[in-house]
Amino acid sequence: MKMMYTAKKCGVRFHPPAIILIYENETKGKSRQRIMPVRNFSKFSDCTRAAEQLKNNPRHKCYLEQVSLKQLEKLFNVLRGYLRGQSLAETMEQIRRETTIDPEEDLNKLDDKELAKRKSIMDELFEKNQKKRDDPDFVYDVEVEFPQDAQLQACGWDTESSDEF
Repeated sequence: MKMMYTAKKCGVRFHPPAIILIYENETKGKSRQRIMPVRNFSKFSDCTRAAEQLKNNPRHKCYLEQVSLKQLEKLFNVLRGYLRGQSLAETMEQIRRETTIDPEEDLNKLDDKELAKRKSIMDELFEKNQKKRDDPDFVYDVEVEFPQDAQLQACGWDTESSDEF
């Protein structure tokens, strides 16, 4: 028989470092707290890797099924910020900057790792904002009229002859 746990809240404890999960045992209907110690984690540690290791740890795996990897990663970022001597406000601002897209940023100038990170954020935003078939305000075939204030000029390459090639 598989035990069912419903995650209610997830947080971080700074001293000694730990991830704390408040969950409900569905078979007994009781709320419990699970403290998962964070070992070998420093201000130089990779938060993504630490989150993956905790989520895949056989001792904690069944409790963390409903906790997203992104949420665990954010908690490890908070812990890393604390270990670096940052205030909670500074750490939260840094996390906000890292998890939002600047529309003015030139994505062509990013390396592959940073570009992949931005694409992941965009995919997550798309999934969150996407209208799904079972949404109450879902419309199957949307038609939108765009105002034509100024007549659009055709681009130069559209009007030139194709003899040049």
